[in-house]
Amino acid sequence: MAVDPHKAVAERFTARQLLDNIVWHSLAGPHAEYSSGTSEARRYAPGFPPIIGFADVKRPDFAALAPYCEPGEPFYCAGWSGPAPSGWQIHVDKAGHQLVWDAAPPAVDETFAPVRLGPEHATQMLDLVAVTQPGPFGARIGELGEYYGVFEGSRLVAMAGERLGAGMLREISGVCTRPDIQGRGYARRLVAKLIRLQMQRGQTPFLHVMNDNARARRIYERMGFRHHQETMFRVVTREQ
Repeated sequence: MAVDPHKAVAERFTARQLLDNIVWHSLAGPHAEYSSGTSEARRYAPGFPPIIGFADVKRPDFAALAPYCEPGEPFYCAGWSGPAPSGWQIHVDKAGHQLVWDAAPPAVDETFAPVRLGPEHATQMLDLVAVTQPGPFGARIGELGEYYGVFEGSRLVAMAGERLGAGMLREISGVCTRPDIQGRGYARRLVAKLIRLQMQRGQTPFLHVMNDNARARRIYERMGFRHHQETMFRVVTREQ
């Protein structure tokens, strides 16, 4: 009988262990086909979010990753601190929080009918990302999970979707709303839809929020997310 590698991951690691290094468990597990690298370090392929992960996040093996990265190509990474490794430069160094859902499913909102986003919406999604800067993104991100958006006419004004995942954990990501549309509850309602979807699959939703976005964190915690850990988020490039 064939072994399901995703189930095998879930059996080998507890949810806490997966969360503590979720980027690696995503890249080396369910998203291995969308990434490249070694048994010590991996990256998402071009077109996907520019994220890198390491088997040992406390001692990241940048030397193993270097052959898979172009000089000057920016990458997001999380969970490690200290000086830049030889041949690499740190451009952004910020703290953030990892939150995990810890409540019953949100009530169904019969009045809210967001659009399922697909490849035909890639340009509009990238335009929205350019305005709102929700974090690492890519034109092919929809291949990693489901994305939903709100349109006003032909303009995409809000969206949210799925990115990382391992075991029964599933990340909610890309949550953003155009500045002139904020205050209408679109982001919260999109997140609630994704929570319901994931819980129907038997998954546990989680997400990340930066320290300087206290408003979003308060909203998520009121919805039912609880704090799991604080972590560092960095943007790094390989030098010439």
